Amino acid sequence: MQDGAVTETLTRLPTLVPPPVELPERAAALRADVRAFLAEERAAQRWHPRADVWLSGWDERFSKELARRGWLGMTIPTEYGGHGASPLDRYVVTEELLAAGAPVAAHWVADRQIGPSLMRFGTEEQRQKFLPGIARGEVYFGIGMSEPDSGSDLASVRTRAERVDGGWELTGTKVWTSGAHHAHAFFALARSAPRDENNRHAGLSQFIVELDAPGVTIRPIPLLTGAHHFNEVVFDKVFIPDSMVLGEIGAGWHQVTSELAFERSGPERFLSTFPLLQALVAQIAGTDLDAEGSLAGPSIDAGRRRDLGGLVSRLWTLRRMSLAVAGSLESGHAPELAAAVVKDLGTRFENEIIDAARLLVAIPPDPGAEHGYARLLADAVLHAPGFTLRGGTNEVLRGIVARGMGLR
Repeated sequence: MQDGAVTETLTRLPTLVPPPVELPERAAALRADVRAFLAEERAAQRWHPRADVWLSGWDERFSKELARRGWLGMTIPTEYGGHGASPLDRYVVTEELLAAGAPVAAHWVADRQIGPSLMRFGTEEQRQKFLPGIARGEVYFGIGMSEPDSGSDLASVRTRAERVDGGWELTGTKVWTSGAHHAHAFFALARSAPRDENNRHAGLSQFIVELDAPGVTIRPIPLLTGAHHFNEVVFDKVFIPDSMVLGEIGAGWHQVTSELAFERSGPERFLSTFPLLQALVAQIAGTDLDAEGSLAGPSIDAGRRRDLGGLVSRLWTLRRMSLAVAGSLESGHAPELAAAVVKDLGTRFENEIIDAARLLVAIPPDPGAEHGYARLLADAVLHAPGFTLRGGTNEVLRGIVARGMGLR
């Protein structure tokens, strides 16, 4: 890259992330309430902290308890059963749940991106059908974007949507669909018009597929751990009525990229391994790391304090960036470029925590124990290959940012 291009890039970097956002004063009281609830849950041993719980921690009881307390569907308007709160209020709750390693997978996709997408693109009928159940923690969703041999290149999807009397007929396959074997429905991206090589993003549409519909087959994709939350979903001429088209036919690419701003920028993009970071600090210093990133406690030797300080400083920076995106979403914007940056940096940070956990302390004995430091580390290591895939690979994200900045 020539010096002039470097200078141009640097001058554009501040536009990638919206201005800093401060949490409202009410956030402190909300945070305290959530922490108290989580402490009660852990004291009762209803669950134990795990890494990557927003994918693997499926617990419908827990989701319904959050809903009962008003902590699901927070941004859904009250007329649809939600609470009319701001994205920043929801951010506080999300941050506390992830920092605690709580089992949030059952409601995660529905609360994070389905609800906001229905409010933005859905019909009144679709909102009335799904939003109240999402806010009650009773309706669970998946996402049908990725396909075999497509990876993160969503423009190459081959699932077909063909026009039939009264609706559309879907044929094709989706993969890596988290929770599909439990979920009630998902958003499926399909090609509703022939592919145009001059505009690969044209001719894509989104459909709401109820997963118990005739012609839908769900097959498990087990993890290395033996756990099962990923799935392959096969459509064999599945009928989708016109009433279940999401948004506009042919507008699927615009809708998906807007939806991905919710998926890529949240605190889950850098807090998946936060419980492991907490455990690492406890192993080194006999203390815990609070949500503000404090390293106060017994003395830590200078070398390891420097390494831990580097991790915490990056955590703080990612949190500020993610909060800025949440503030932008609250203003009605969909900052796709900023979300891509947060996801790219967050993915790398999650893996840095794993590397530090391996190097900075000796692994305690009994690595097969169900709970504790060794278990957290083992889970994080086995889940780590997926960090860079979900929501778009780092290479794809960097391409999005480069195109958005006019660099390619």
